[in-house]
Amino acid sequence: MSVLPAPRRISDLFSPHPPRWGLRGDPHLWNEMQARFVGVTCPESVEQLERTIEAMFEELTGFPMTHRESFQIEKYSHGGMSSGMVSPKFWRETAIPLLRSRLEHSPSFKRTPDGTA
Repeated sequence: MSVLPAPRRISDLFSPHPPRWGLRGDPHLWNEMQARFVGVTCPESVEQLERTIEAMFEELTGFPMTHRESFQIEKYSHGGMSSGMVSPKFWRETAIPLLRSRLEHSPSFKRTPDGTA
């Protein structure tokens, strides 16, 4: 088992990729977010991280993460019937919890004296 380095930048939290994706556009959105977060320092709380990622999601897709239906993003379409489809559900239920967990479990994450984040 390899030990991941402590994340200093939000982009660090995006490595490695999740084991599974929602739809075919999700890996492209993941990679674009990772590139956009290069140089952006990790926030002090998981709540701040979540808000930051939600804002970037909306900036890149034009849809809030709370959007109920999957949608297509043309720049992520690379051929095929479902190409470019993004699943907000994947981001809410898989990606955000994964990124939160990576921040919470990093050695550099600051906790309050009572052990909460």
